[in-house]
Amino acid sequence: MMGRRQGVERRVHIPRGGFPSPAWILVMILAATAMAAPAEAARKNLVLATTTSTQDSGLLDVLIPIFEKKTGYFVKTIAVGSGQAMAMGSKGEADVLLVHSSAAEKKFMAEGYGVSRKLVMHNDFVIVGPSADPAGIKGMKSAAEALKRIASRGMVFVSRGDSSGTHAKETDLWKAAGIDPEGRRYYQQTGLGMGQTLWVAAEKKAYTLTDRGTYLALKEKLGLDILVEKDKGLLNVYHVIEVNPARFPRVNAAAAKAFTDFMVGKEAQAIIADFGMDTYGSPLFFPDAGKPEYE
Repeated sequence: MMGRRQGVERRVHIPRGGFPSPAWILVMILAATAMAAPAEAARKNLVLATTTSTQDSGLLDVLIPIFEKKTGYFVKTIAVGSGQAMAMGSKGEADVLLVHSSAAEKKFMAEGYGVSRKLVMHNDFVIVGPSADPAGIKGMKSAAEALKRIASRGMVFVSRGDSSGTHAKETDLWKAAGIDPEGRRYYQQTGLGMGQTLWVAAEKKAYTLTDRGTYLALKEKLGLDILVEKDKGLLNVYHVIEVNPARFPRVNAAAAKAFTDFMVGKEAQAIIADFGMDTYGSPLFFPDAGKPEYE
């Protein structure tokens, strides 16, 4: 499993000829400590598989140090797409997931890979592109219709193409538009995270679908504008999922639960509600713990 090591068996032999000396007792204590230390250290580690949007937006840079200080756990964050994060969870390579791909999350839970799935927060997706907007989609109310217009005019659309939650949402929108863009010249896939895909779109003066949080965090350097937003189909919901220790005994269930409790707790939810306000004038995410599910 990633980042985890098997313990090494050590044997300590008792000397013959009577009661052990103080020096020998000290050797025993040191040997026992040496064997216990790696195991104890491993139990204080937490592997978090999450989306690039939570990393690129800077939210985790604020939350994780607070969690580590409060609990004593050390978090190893692996920022990938939601699909890749769940693939890690399905192999027992992560303890807890923070993801945003609802259909895939439900499948993950139904197959027994997770033991708890809790609503944490939401923001939304937007379609961004060059300010000149050669496809003429600015202000359109339907994201699917906007994609149809981009395709009909042969304008470059940059996709993450990485099985992430964003890619899954984009795929749904193409289906709603009645278009299969695979193999078309205007459709270019990066296989990269959200921040990197935005940079590619900026370089190509192209269109792309992004979560609002990552876009706002990078906006000043991109030269891309929000052109389509507030379609109800663009809601972007995040859940925290604890990986099932019954299937993967090495999963740090205690650490995963501690992280879940922290993310849905009052302190983290208050931070989420305020995150981005000082820089952007509005939060990048909206806290949802305890609210009814959106789906």
